[in-house]
Amino acid sequence: MSIQELDKTIAGSTHPLDPLTAKEISRAVAALKGGPAAAETFRFVQVELKEPTKKQLRHDPSGARREAYALLIDRATGRAYSALVDLGDDAVSAWEQLPEGIQPPIMLDEFDEVEVNCKKDPRVVAALASRGLTNLDLVCIEPWSAGYYGVDDEGRRLMRTLVFARNDPDDNPYAHPAEGLILIYDLNRGELVEIEDNGFIPVPHQTGNYLPKHVGPARTDIKPIEIRCPEGRSFQVKGNHVTWGDWKFRVGFTPREGLVLHHMTFSDQGRERSVINRASLVEMVVPYGDPSPVQYKKNAFDAGEYNIGALANSLALGCDCLGEIHYFDGIVSDSHGNPVTIKNAICMHEEDDSIMWKHYDFRQDTAEVRRSRKLVISFIATVANYEYGFYWHLYLDGTIEFLVKATGILSTAGQLPGTKSRYGQTLNNDGLYAPIHQHIFNVRMDFELDGPANSVYEVDTVVPDENPTRSCFYTVDRLLEREQDAVRRADAAKHRFWKIANRDSRNLVDEPVAYRLQPTDAITLCALPDSWVSKRAGFATNNFWVTAYDETQRYPAGDPNQSRGGDGLPEFVSQNRSIVDEDIVVWYTFGMHHVVRLEDWPVMPRQHVGFILQPHGFFDQNPTLNLPRPERISSNGHCGCEGEK
Repeated sequence: MSIQELDKTIAGSTHPLDPLTAKEISRAVAALKGGPAAAETFRFVQVELKEPTKKQLRHDPSGARREAYALLIDRATGRAYSALVDLGDDAVSAWEQLPEGIQPPIMLDEFDEVEVNCKKDPRVVAALASRGLTNLDLVCIEPWSAGYYGVDDEGRRLMRTLVFARNDPDDNPYAHPAEGLILIYDLNRGELVEIEDNGFIPVPHQTGNYLPKHVGPARTDIKPIEIRCPEGRSFQVKGNHVTWGDWKFRVGFTPREGLVLHHMTFSDQGRERSVINRASLVEMVVPYGDPSPVQYKKNAFDAGEYNIGALANSLALGCDCLGEIHYFDGIVSDSHGNPVTIKNAICMHEEDDSIMWKHYDFRQDTAEVRRSRKLVISFIATVANYEYGFYWHLYLDGTIEFLVKATGILSTAGQLPGTKSRYGQTLNNDGLYAPIHQHIFNVRMDFELDGPANSVYEVDTVVPDENPTRSCFYTVDRLLEREQDAVRRADAAKHRFWKIANRDSRNLVDEPVAYRLQPTDAITLCALPDSWVSKRAGFATNNFWVTAYDETQRYPAGDPNQSRGGDGLPEFVSQNRSIVDEDIVVWYTFGMHHVVRLEDWPVMPRQHVGFILQPHGFFDQNPTLNLPRPERISSNGHCGCEGEK
């Protein structure tokens, strides 16, 4: 059975790929607490849907059992466990102790625990007082993942904190770093285990506030823009299934990934064609380039160490989306297994997108123009100081775009007044600077172009040796045959892109149908190969990876919390499996090389990075020829239909 036929064959309101409901989470947790996780020392890192296998969905979707996957840690022993609960009979069907040394992601309430308990420790109080910080209510102890730097952590589950302060309760704490002070906290033992004091640097006092009461009256020359759909929305939603234009897909949500898109298909002249089976952001790493004692250990894996989906904002707060909006809630669990609903975690709406195509026939003095629009499916997560917006854009011509929009506040550092670090941007004359760093993301795409048997070509533009006009060039396709052949970097000098193709499905000119990945924002790690961050974030050393499909291979850095490295994609491709005419997964690494500007302070204007997937011979011609002519809606505006009969 094809994935596009699946939704037609399943009766009832619950689809096998629908995220767990709050009731299902409670049932799964109750089964575990009534069985192997009965001890009070167990904590629930995540509880989510165990997605049915593709084989199950293709051959017997109605028989797919509803299962919950749980990741737990016993804080008494420090050992992690995974479990499956069959929700058909509320029974624990699998219970496995994970290998020693695996540290699951950090739970939200553990961040609060670290700050509260550190402030109770007399050693911390004394260290803060030595820097003039005596009002603990104005001190912000910000936990970060501990990472790994070659020193044995003795199996401890650690967090490493930065310290900031406020001048008053609504002051921006990132203007006042207590540089040089690091607190190391053991989460399982629930106590501070070490204070690192790397020398005294005065805490900067100059403020960096952005609230309206500090910046003055808002300007009045910006007039409202209204987004209206007078005839209603163009998309339809049934449960988690969405239809828009020729697109159909399902919306999912997990604690680790956040937004997931399933079963993306496109209707081509009445024929529903599969494009991508599953797509999501699966990892990101933020390494800092400053060698100072506090800064060089900042390289958080925000998905694998923090469960970025669980950090999603409720988009009911603020003007995050405009227009005719449909929201999806995100349901996660807290560390005790209680379901938590993130109201309006995912926003979906349409946006106008300028012209789709246009031609002015100067001979006839006529013009034809069609307007483009895009469907936007997004969520926003706050990770301490930064906000990340993750946006999937679908276009009417079959194009898919993924963007990450970064905003929020810089993670700052302190330096002696009058000095300037070469490793960052000085932000004021009071000792504040922001280190250079990178935001590197990885998106996993389980392609199914007209079915699961796909291949990948690398396409370079070449200039031939025999070049009579001195201006000849053409493209060369190279089939990537095995996994290690497909570990690649972008090359702007060759105008390189990659084609995902189905060689058994041919287009009008007897070429394999394909989509191409345009490698925009294709950065890689600046850290040297023997650095710990390079070992732990091997996915970020190259831009493009292809693996043979394996449902257990979901995360490009494996389980990164305190990992030693080598996990994830480097391990996956070591098998060097065939990727020709196979069920394949494409992983793309991209990001933002953040050379800080003064304009990024005190709150950063949005910057965005991403990539584009375009049909490349997937259709036999432009699929948007049947778009309607635009209607003129402004008496003093101009559009291509003005004067049309």
